[in-house]
Amino acid sequence: MTKVDVIKLRIGEMRQVVADSLLFGFECLTKNTPLENARIEIENIPITARCVKCKSEFRMKNWLSICPECGRSEVEIISGKELEIAEFEGS
Repeated sequence: MTKVDVIKLRIGEMRQVVADSLLFGFECLTKNTPLENARIEIENIPITARCVKCKSEFRMKNWLSICPECGRSEVEIISGKELEIAEFEGS
């Protein structure tokens, strides 16, 4: 592979990545490299929690979210922290 065409990223909401800033920085840093002109595809991963008491899983709307099943506030974050390269394609 001599040129990367597409990079697919998985980014959790907890990372608070500003997509426009990420794309701008990527463009600046990849000039004259095999990554120049590569397209970035971002999959946004929502913050999902699991209640410690009843094990119900739910999407967190904010940091004060409580379990919709039992009303408890003790939760474990199970997704939304991701920051990873899922795959890339090239020629």
